[in-house]
Amino acid sequence: MPKSIPTHRLKSSVLVSVLGAAAGGGFPQWNCNCDNCRRLRAGTLRAKARSQIQVAVSADGRAWHLLGASPDLGKQIESNPCLHPRLGLRDSPIASVVLTCAEVDQSLGLLLLREMHSFAAYATASVRDILRDDNRMFGMLHRAPEQVTWHTVTPGTPFEVEAGLQLEAIPMEGGYPSYVGAGRLARCRADEAVVGLSVRCDGRTMLFLPGVPGIDDGLLARMEESDMILLDGTFWSDDEFIRVWPEARTARAMGHLPISGPGGSLERLAVLQRPRKVYLHINNTNPILDEDSPEHRAVREAGWEVACDGMTIEL
Repeated sequence: MPKSIPTHRLKSSVLVSVLGAAAGGGFPQWNCNCDNCRRLRAGTLRAKARSQIQVAVSADGRAWHLLGASPDLGKQIESNPCLHPRLGLRDSPIASVVLTCAEVDQSLGLLLLREMHSFAAYATASVRDILRDDNRMFGMLHRAPEQVTWHTVTPGTPFEVEAGLQLEAIPMEGGYPSYVGAGRLARCRADEAVVGLSVRCDGRTMLFLPGVPGIDDGLLARMEESDMILLDGTFWSDDEFIRVWPEARTARAMGHLPISGPGGSLERLAVLQRPRKVYLHINNTNPILDEDSPEHRAVREAGWEVACDGMTIEL
């Protein structure tokens, strides 16, 4: 069961709830028979099942802001009491959703919030237009006036989702989903396709970076100045997915810096001293899911945590 989170408090830090820690498809993935998924189902793998990536943050334990919108969001809400209705017949503490991209595994959950609950949606202009204007299904979010209020996010420009809780979109190298048509792509900005998020409250900062193709000196400096980073831990090695599924692409070709190897995140971030370091968005093939594996031991000995569903943190 998730740890209890206070329902009200003074704003002095950031409450973070990891509702889902896996990459797209979850763990085990419904149609996957890889070693990890097969052994987890058989009960012979010391590992925890994980739903698709979803993080919620709050400054007071009352209003919660979703970072992304997971396809597993309905189940995640029911599994986390901090997101349950509290007042009246229809209610939710979910005040906003902040999107980092238009990928299905990080935006489809918006449709699960269609039952006439009013909330704010934050996205770059390009991502907003792809979802709101190009896809008729998302019209379900606009059946009533002010059902969902969209706010345009400009990378590099801080914005507040509530008084005292400030976010900033950090542009990442990455492309738009394959379902986006050529006409729309021609009107989209490259720096609006994939963003990470800086979350700040009363001088405490968390970086939410689920899709990171590389780490330059500027991003490294941001990390050192932060109190915690939730970082892309999709693949252990660059060829991990290819070894399981030969038709796949490498981790780097998919926009994910691998954990291991020369220039991998484990090596690149060994210099970090200040932040708490947590891997999330973990693919079902990643050996760090196996708590008895040398890969899991290596990340733990390097000072990293491996996120799991129900993990709660107060910065």
